[in-house]
Amino acid sequence: MTHTAKKKVVLVTGATGFVGANVALRLANDGHKVHLLMRDKTGGKSKVSNADRDIPWRVQEMKGRVELDYYIPAETDSIDRVFADVKPQWVLHLAAHGAYSWQQDTAQILESNYILTSRLIDAAVKYKCESLVNTGTSSEYGQKDHAPKEDEPLNPVSYYAATKAGATHLCRYMAGAHNINMPTLRLYSCFGPYEQPNRLMTNLVASGFENRWPKLVDENCAHDFVYVDDAVDAYILAAKRELSEGCDPGAIYNVGTGKQTTLKEVVSVAAPLMNIETKPVFGSMPNRSWDNEVWVANHEKITAELGWRPQHSFEDGLKKMVDWYRQSAHLHSMYKEHLQPV
Repeated sequence: MTHTAKKKVVLVTGATGFVGANVALRLANDGHKVHLLMRDKTGGKSKVSNADRDIPWRVQEMKGRVELDYYIPAETDSIDRVFADVKPQWVLHLAAHGAYSWQQDTAQILESNYILTSRLIDAAVKYKCESLVNTGTSSEYGQKDHAPKEDEPLNPVSYYAATKAGATHLCRYMAGAHNINMPTLRLYSCFGPYEQPNRLMTNLVASGFENRWPKLVDENCAHDFVYVDDAVDAYILAAKRELSEGCDPGAIYNVGTGKQTTLKEVVSVAAPLMNIETKPVFGSMPNRSWDNEVWVANHEKITAELGWRPQHSFEDGLKKMVDWYRQSAHLHSMYKEHLQPV
């Protein structure tokens, strides 16, 4: 999907993560002036030049195409200073913590998911940004036996999901109060290039290159897998959205394909694609608390209002991910070191 738009100054949070990195790369490739908002891990105690900082691996992939700006969470005016300097027209907010099982620090989850969001919103209002696109999660709904619509009651079942739901509500309120385009995208199971090591799809691809399977949960566990390029399309369409009379400035949109794929179906697609000759062992790892047999998006609203539709089937996306991995030999050792032993 191609999008034509006037080039913007864009501030992206969360570009050290999977989807954020893909968003930042697309924006840079499309000619926008991209700034990445990064957490200052020194706490401001030492003056470190950007050239001397430890740059995360995904950001290394964008070297020379983006600019880095740092904020200090403990300083309440830190975000304001960045906005005053950068003067972003769009803010694409993808920073999050707690989405992965090993991210258990509740203070960090609250800071990244809610406090940072509130400060970004305040700055976006103060500096009259055109758009702030917030990132939500399908986990805000909790476990459902159907594809939930955006106006259904929420039932978050984790601290992470609860803080994301709170941020969604805050964005919706502030968008209406100040008439700023501030939509939230509730992402389903994104996959693709630069995905986090030790996740299902990255383990699947890295293991497949060694003609074996990773450890697998129950074969009936299902996800709505949306290829990351399609998710990036949704961010750009949401940022470009122009408010009209009767339009909800804080609209919420589900971003998923509307088709769920079971783990058994994932394996059936992957085996011939990567020529894996061994047999998978389902149940070789226990199900996680979020594993479910129904997890699927209703994307009618984003299709009707923004014209977004997924352009990739699960098989199309997996083929592209395999091709990317094949061409990214410099990252293979990192992905392989997260694989379980044979």
